Amino acid sequence: MRAAVAFQKLRTVGDAASPPTLATLDVIWPPAANPTFKLQVLFSADGLDAKTLQQMHQLVSAWTQLRKGERLFCAGDRFTALYAIRSGSCKTVSLSEEGRDQVAGYHMPGEIIGTDGIGMGSHCCQAIALEDTEVCSLPFERIETLSRQNSQFQHNLHRLLAMEIARERSVMMLLGTLHGEQRLAAFLLDLSHRYQARGYSSCEFVLRMTRKDIASYLGLKLETVCRLLSRFQREGLLQVHGRAVKLLDLASVKDLVDRTCGREGRPGVAVRTIGRAGLPLRRSPVTPRP
Repeated sequence: MRAAVAFQKLRTVGDAASPPTLATLDVIWPPAANPTFKLQVLFSADGLDAKTLQQMHQLVSAWTQLRKGERLFCAGDRFTALYAIRSGSCKTVSLSEEGRDQVAGYHMPGEIIGTDGIGMGSHCCQAIALEDTEVCSLPFERIETLSRQNSQFQHNLHRLLAMEIARERSVMMLLGTLHGEQRLAAFLLDLSHRYQARGYSSCEFVLRMTRKDIASYLGLKLETVCRLLSRFQREGLLQVHGRAVKLLDLASVKDLVDRTCGREGRPGVAVRTIGRAGLPLRRSPVTPRP
């Protein structure tokens, strides 16, 4: 059954120096199907008039519910739409040159997935639900039509795609320049920032990806990820209970990543830093690891 969609409000975050305003959609499903929920679609509302905002909310055409382990799309599927995650989370997986599955991304509520299919007209990876997940379909043909009609919306769309390119570049930098311990620290810091941006705690969250998936995403071995999590816990940086993580010393985690990136000290060398428990972190050269 098609949803009735209505704009409730536009929320401005911070001042002029803050990130672009997000258009907050209030998507109302039929009472028997699902209660009201809010979906932040990552098309910036900056510079859009009321008519364009009304057209923008009409992009939401359908919703899909996925069980844990189900696929939203597979590699080779024809590209027809972008997908906004309403609840749950997904991972994107591609096939490496060696024929192994490589986790390429982790996506949480309020984020858009499926941009990999824009260039070639077909998806180059598969999206798999990490838990029970609900997504909204945004037909790309409608997005293109609105983009041609409104230059400001087109600009905002280009900005969204540029952000995705920048994210992929950051992942490549992460895998190509950082030592294993800094890769994991950067991953945890990224999750912290993303949860905080969505109104959740920046220090306590659940790892929806398994240790094996995290290892694949960071280009590390499973044993390395498990060993580093245990070590970070001994050094007082965090607490781990199963998949639940509590960052005890967020500043030191950030400092570890910043100093390793050469912002302080000699570039390419992990400068000694102190965790919450007062234990020195190991000094080690930063070299890529397979």
